[in-house]
Amino acid sequence: MLDKNDFMIKSIALESEKKANQSKSAFLSRMSHDMRTPLNGITGLLKINENHFDDIDLVKENHKKMQIAADYLLSLINEVLQMSKMEEGSIPLTQEVIDFAELTNEIIVIMEQRARDRGIQMQFRSNKQGPQYPFLYGSPVHLRQIFLNIYGNCIKYNRPGGTITTVSGYTEAVDGITTYECTITDTGIGMGKEFLEHIFEPFSQEKDDARSMYQGVGLGMAIVKGLIDKMGGSIEIKSEEGVGSSFIIRIPFKIASAPIRVKEQKTEATIENLNLLLAEDNELNAEIAETLLSDEGAKITVVKNGLQAVKAFQENQCNYFDAILMDIMMPVMDGLTAAKTIRAAARADAKTIPIIAMTANAFQEDQEQCYKAGMNAHLAKPLNMEKVIRTIYEQCSYKLNGRQQNKKT
Repeated sequence: MLDKNDFMIKSIALESEKKANQSKSAFLSRMSHDMRTPLNGITGLLKINENHFDDIDLVKENHKKMQIAADYLLSLINEVLQMSKMEEGSIPLTQEVIDFAELTNEIIVIMEQRARDRGIQMQFRSNKQGPQYPFLYGSPVHLRQIFLNIYGNCIKYNRPGGTITTVSGYTEAVDGITTYECTITDTGIGMGKEFLEHIFEPFSQEKDDARSMYQGVGLGMAIVKGLIDKMGGSIEIKSEEGVGSSFIIRIPFKIASAPIRVKEQKTEATIENLNLLLAEDNELNAEIAETLLSDEGAKITVVKNGLQAVKAFQENQCNYFDAILMDIMMPVMDGLTAAKTIRAAARADAKTIPIIAMTANAFQEDQEQCYKAGMNAHLAKPLNMEKVIRTIYEQCSYKLNGRQQNKKT
């Protein structure tokens, strides 16, 4: 027979399990809704295009709408995956020299356009009388994500004619460390006191009607808080319903010296006449990649797994292929094993042929695994073809330049 303590412990455990299951069900319900909504839009627009394929203007407009819906789906998936990694404590932060003015200008350019589209004005004020530290050590990718998320919320929950005001500055450095302080204030719908207590919890949103009006599963602020905590900083939110919200961010940074800038010579990327080996097990992805790369003038050999990629490489003469585009998760032999096998082959081009990962495995640890396997570059799906072409060009530029020189002579 259970005593009182055992009974209480068991009751608490059952209650915790019940709450966890409820959270899981709520998460699946929200994810299902938020994925089905843009998918429904895409399938509907595809049907419209099928029925009106001769209306070029309509087809183009629908294409833009489908791209927006697809981008939203991708951002949703990325947020869920990042939240999962955060809970595992496995998101590494880089320490790079950042030109902070350049970084903030990039963010401003993106967000000002979004705000303008919604009839919202953005204002920026910096403390020019205070200390100035133009170069800092930090993780630019994650800093962008923090501020894009916060500004995104300020725009999303604002009203036409509203404003977003940013005031920023630095504290005096102590032992080479300064704290960047930034207050972002909007004139949006605001948040209630009860909701503010839970705002940094995953999937938190003020009201269900706000979800349907503004979209999103409520992961943005949880990710922001997780990243700022990891940087050793803090975020505080003050809000009043019907008036607006203020986000007070403080992040410590180690001061950096100005980097030596090398002037880049931008050249037009081309992959014309390159002979590429593409390893991709998904037939649709392979067909899309083959078509788009062929449209750029490349010659493509397609194989369905890592073992076939190794055989194609070994069975053709040295330097036959200019580069290998390798999926990672494939049957028979995965892309990492295939890359290692190719690098270990006893032939002159085994160590030098560029191997580029093209994979849905998009986290930093996935990139590191690719580099450890001997790959030269990593491209995350869904693929941005401009980036694909630029990457192939950069990896094969010495060959392309050599061929151009040979043509001249």
